[in-house]
Amino acid sequence: MNGALIRLYGLPITRIVHLTADRFHEDDPEAYYTFDKNPVLLPPTLARLIERQIAEGRRHSAVGALPDSEHQALLLPGRLAGRPRSPGGLAAQLAKHGLPTLAARNTALFGMAGELPPIIMCDLFGIHRNTATQWAALAQDSWAGYLAALRNNSDG
Repeated sequence: MNGALIRLYGLPITRIVHLTADRFHEDDPEAYYTFDKNPVLLPPTLARLIERQIAEGRRHSAVGALPDSEHQALLLPGRLAGRPRSPGGLAAQLAKHGLPTLAARNTALFGMAGELPPIIMCDLFGIHRNTATQWAALAQDSWAGYLAALRNNSDG
């Protein structure tokens, strides 16, 4: 689930560990997760993973069982009740499984920069407007060159 959130939406690990279960909702047959103010349609497999995490996520902390209210608040509860999982620990676990986080996040953001206006990227993913504008310019330059190359190849 965590690797998918990084690869699909470019979310940083520091944000993933603070995601809460109440932001997930289903509108049969689709499922959404609301990042900030914007609900985002989830792929069915990711929706099932999030559902499973909510239903079966960790129910014990370092000091005993988590109350249901604290368990359900965070998608990734930490060792201490009511606290999120450690971003460093999550990054290490993903790296152990061959899922580099920074490269995956940058790839996802670059892909979205070619499709979404910078202001939407700022709202959805919490990146600064200057960063979103720079990524959009880079993505447009890349697509323009690619499309020109395709056009030249089809002409000749």
